[in-house]
Amino acid sequence: MIRAVILAAGLVAALPIAAAPVSGTLEMRWGDPPPGSAQAARFEVGVVDADGRRHAIDADSALRASGDLFRQIGRPVTVTVAEDGLRDGRLRAETIMPYGPVLPAGGVTGSRPWATLLCRFADVPAEPNPPSYFETLMSDAQGRLDHYWQTVSYGKVDIAGSAVYGWFTLPHPRSHYIPDGESADLLALFQDCTGVADATVDFSNFVGINTMYNADLDCCAWGGSLWAALDGPARSWYVTWEPPWGYANQAPLAHEMGHGFGLPHANNSDRDGDPYDNPWDVMSGAWYNVTFDSTFGWQPQHIGIWSRDHLGWVDPERQLVIDSIGVHEGIVLDRASLADSSDVQMIKVTIPGAPASRHYLIEARVRTPLYEGALAGDAVIITEVDGTRVEPAWSVDADVPPADVSNNAGSMFVVGESWTAPDDAMQVDVVGRTDEGFVLNVRRGVDAVFADGFD
Repeated sequence: MIRAVILAAGLVAALPIAAAPVSGTLEMRWGDPPPGSAQAARFEVGVVDADGRRHAIDADSALRASGDLFRQIGRPVTVTVAEDGLRDGRLRAETIMPYGPVLPAGGVTGSRPWATLLCRFADVPAEPNPPSYFETLMSDAQGRLDHYWQTVSYGKVDIAGSAVYGWFTLPHPRSHYIPDGESADLLALFQDCTGVADATVDFSNFVGINTMYNADLDCCAWGGSLWAALDGPARSWYVTWEPPWGYANQAPLAHEMGHGFGLPHANNSDRDGDPYDNPWDVMSGAWYNVTFDSTFGWQPQHIGIWSRDHLGWVDPERQLVIDSIGVHEGIVLDRASLADSSDVQMIKVTIPGAPASRHYLIEARVRTPLYEGALAGDAVIITEVDGTRVEPAWSVDADVPPADVSNNAGSMFVVGESWTAPDDAMQVDVVGRTDEGFVLNVRRGVDAVFADGFD
């Protein structure tokens, strides 16, 4: 069994608790071990104050304190501290509230260019791939990452203007950055990799930085946000830290860039603590049910509908919100991958008495060439959302017990099948098939009561 670990490692060092609340910019990072590893996923939260000091925050408390933590990444917040103060050297948050000018929450649109820096450890001479490999990987050629992000965002975001630099030699050997052999000093890696590239790179041209290394880091490849001043005032950057296995296959790199954009992991509903067992979302099982390229390895499947909506990519007219009691019949639900859809692509069903961060989402997934060609089938996928979880979006499964990996029949709802939510909160009936998706009836339960969250 793989368990997710929530911690603050290396980069975010907790300071002694202050009497006053802590204000600053919220950072988050996710660490992802390679497929088949016995290592656990990692998640860390911290806030960088005006003096540049990093305060680690206990992630469990941060999820509760914010109510919708993942909307706050890279934004200015004020953290009030619980009475019991510290947990394992991290601040225990009582509340996390935005402050200062109101900023868009969660959205990622427009051109988002990344600088890809190739950095080798002083004692490791290998260059696993030439710069030309990374230039193609980040390009808008069909199947490559600029094309991928344009495709999954319906053209709302691109990474045009991205550029590759290196290989550069870091000033220290690998052991300097992973001193205990287990926990990488992500801040030192970032500072030194950007430092050796600084004479070559004008960072003001970019919003994201991929740092690529020529040997393994700690357990993981990493992605998320980091506050730093590079060729201008300090600001929040999208950042990845990639060992060779993290860029040998395109899907894991897309996963880490998704973390850079602020996306958390997705999950399924088997409750085993493993966030990598939902093959319907690149933010979960990025290596399940994917196509393969002879040069760039596993190709990323699309992100799930929760992630698409979180980043602001699902147009309002493509959404149907069901927040009243009753039956909605004959809903035409187009596949989520259809860029020019004229029908609904996301159905949101609210739960009576629940906070806004808890609801259900319904999408259609259909096998199409390139990214979605190896999906487990054509089906309606239902997602249970709880914004106070470390993985907010869990795919539901009709099987009892749920499958370990959700590429099973129980996770895929096809014509003639139904699913009823706990406490009869809603029922979904798949009643027909179209060229681009499915036809549904959705009933929002008359007597559904929501009190303590999802079972």
